Amino acid sequence: MSRRRQTENSRGTAAAILAAWLGSGEFPNRLMDGVGEDRAFVMELVYGAIRWYRPLSRVRSRYARRKPPEALEALLLVGLYQILFLDNVQDYAAVNETVEAAKQRLGPGAGRFVNAVLRKVQSVGRDAVMAGLAAAPAAVRLSHPDALYNRWLERMGVERTDALCEWNNRRPDVVVRVNRSKVPAAECGRAFAQAGVEAAPHPFSPDRFLVLPRGAAVASLPGYAEGWFYVQDPSTSMAADLLTPRAGERVLDACAAPGGKTAILAEAMGAGGTIVAMDVVGERLAHLQENLGRLGWSDVKVLQGHAAKPAAVREALAQAGRDTEFDAILLDVPCTNTGVLRRRPDARWRFSPRRLEKACYVQHAILSGAASLLAPGGRLVYSTCSLEDEENERQVQRWLAAHPEFVQVEMRTLFPPESQTDGAFAALLQRKP
Repeated sequence: MSRRRQTENSRGTAAAILAAWLGSGEFPNRLMDGVGEDRAFVMELVYGAIRWYRPLSRVRSRYARRKPPEALEALLLVGLYQILFLDNVQDYAAVNETVEAAKQRLGPGAGRFVNAVLRKVQSVGRDAVMAGLAAAPAAVRLSHPDALYNRWLERMGVERTDALCEWNNRRPDVVVRVNRSKVPAAECGRAFAQAGVEAAPHPFSPDRFLVLPRGAAVASLPGYAEGWFYVQDPSTSMAADLLTPRAGERVLDACAAPGGKTAILAEAMGAGGTIVAMDVVGERLAHLQENLGRLGWSDVKVLQGHAAKPAAVREALAQAGRDTEFDAILLDVPCTNTGVLRRRPDARWRFSPRRLEKACYVQHAILSGAASLLAPGGRLVYSTCSLEDEENERQVQRWLAAHPEFVQVEMRTLFPPESQTDGAFAALLQRKP
């Protein structure tokens, strides 16, 4: 197959994924399943167009007289993203290959329409188009929904809100956490360097996390099969560290998949104690078990269960011959994901007050259920990857007001532009003896 045909297929594949996303709101990572050839470029087009969807839509509406159907709009997004935001693609290639993809997917008429719009933008020039976007409202220019931008603006002010939006629009780094039970971070970094991959210590926790250069093939790095490292943002360590699991304790990771936080708990405890890694979605359990096995923690008990249904969890634990209460529980609850919009740009377009309200309801139920599994004097860390007060500080304070048998010990928050990590919240609660 020629390189030209590969490139044409790449634009068409990206447009098909974007069209499905526009129509259904499906998670892009799921829509990417099965994409093999030119996967990195397809992913760049898909996630880039989603990340910059609002300014791209504004440009499209200016240069196209009518709003096209989703399949055609997706092709325009692919072409416009290349022209306006990709420095390593020449304009002529972006236009020609996207037009060819339009012809292949939708016929000659679609090709003519895409060609006309993209060539208009090309003739105006990137600098002029971007200058026009600079005059747009901040939420449009920074590609965030009004509902999210305005609530941040009210709480954080212009400077912090814009800094957060700008952070969210950067391409995320690939970061690995070194499994120090097997190898020190410095030795792992040297092995990478000998393989031609220069990794840099992450400033948040340089003795544990390494930032890989773009394009590094993670599964091909030295030590991958041996479990030397795991792809993981440093923010994920905050909640596990706050729990401070100790050798000999009974520990539950109540929302464990895909297993990164469980592995941190296991590393901290060493060979002593017991860990149960639980998740509600059965299809995630095999992936969770696989990750823990590669990292050397196959003795962790993997269990399907829902923390909001403690009676069923106790029954499952009893059937597995395990204790039905714990000394420490890590509770990384489902949330609106507003702290991880750099890695999950599609999550910003799903945010709404209704979704926030629903998330808070689920979180409260999970927190109440998990807390009932805690032994007297035990510790629980409630954590999210959200930046919203309703899911974090206010959620914890509201719950504590109804549960006087618990006290708050500590609370931590990570703000991405300052921590250089994903956003995260964690609160350490203790049950009175």
